Amino acid sequence: MPPRLSNVTSSVDLGPGSFAEHTSLRVGGAVGTWIVARTEAACIEAIVECDDLGRPALVLGGGSNVVCSDAAFDGTVVQVAPTGITTVDQEGRVRIVAAAGEEWDELVLRSLAAGSAALAPLSGIPGLVGASPIQNVGAYGAEVSDYLVSVRVWDRTGRSVQELSAQECGFGYRTSRFKHEPDRFVVLEVVFDLPVDESVCVTYPQLAGAVGVEVGVSADGVQVREAVLELRRSKGMVLDEHDPDTWSVGSFFVNPIVSDAVARTLPDECPRFPTPSGEVKVSAAWLIAASGIDRGFQLPESSARVSTKHTLAISNAGSATCEDVIELARWMRSRVVDTFGVELVTEPRLVGCSL
Repeated sequence: MPPRLSNVTSSVDLGPGSFAEHTSLRVGGAVGTWIVARTEAACIEAIVECDDLGRPALVLGGGSNVVCSDAAFDGTVVQVAPTGITTVDQEGRVRIVAAAGEEWDELVLRSLAAGSAALAPLSGIPGLVGASPIQNVGAYGAEVSDYLVSVRVWDRTGRSVQELSAQECGFGYRTSRFKHEPDRFVVLEVVFDLPVDESVCVTYPQLAGAVGVEVGVSADGVQVREAVLELRRSKGMVLDEHDPDTWSVGSFFVNPIVSDAVARTLPDECPRFPTPSGEVKVSAAWLIAASGIDRGFQLPESSARVSTKHTLAISNAGSATCEDVIELARWMRSRVVDTFGVELVTEPRLVGCSL
């Protein structure tokens, strides 16, 4: 048996556990040791000790965007849990510094209280602040990278704390440098600069309709937040202990970005959006539904299902395994490829499993 972690400051050793107990999808195998690190020092110390021992270490935040294998993980999960949010006024802008273990939606609320509505379209997204730059979290026309200034990280390769600028983070649509180098950086703190303005420009058609304004018109941030939360609830995208549709990772697939030539082969009714690169982003949810996959669909003898509220989510109907989820995701991907020739790409991180 490998040595147990000891002397880690400001942390809680939960001992053995399972991914099913600690992730929103509620699937995954047993974990040898689970460390909740409540300070930057505890995060770094736990990771360094694992690296020194040659022991596998998985860094986890809120567990809302990860699909974990059913196999046991004979290593240590380090759950990043430092908290704290500070706000500083800066001549028409507000700088917000948030620890990685803060709930993302708490940051949105704090930004509204500080007089900025910029993050209101990102309301209700589950997970922690530390995960937001990894995925370049986005929704309803806004992305984290729109306002992020820098990210404080522990670099496991260089064994040092670094401050990475937004440019150094390599942001793209639902991706970043952190996603491309998944085992190198541990996010400790994120810094945002937001305009001081209690209204926000609504650029997403569905949100504009819910708020009652034209696309491109500004609306009150609190009203935008309420509309976003209602839209997300209607799609099963706000975590609810009593709603199995929310026992998921949210959107399982990202919207594909295809060439203009490929986009022209798709039916006219397929929603599409231009991108700065000249390519075309198309709706994954539409492709899934149009390939004949209905909400609530389940494969025989499987407890994984397409959400009854939204075709883009795969949910745990009660006793699903990771293999159930992966099998359904593979089947959905193959249906879309066979129907439209477009291959869907997963959004969550896959740990010990693959499509």
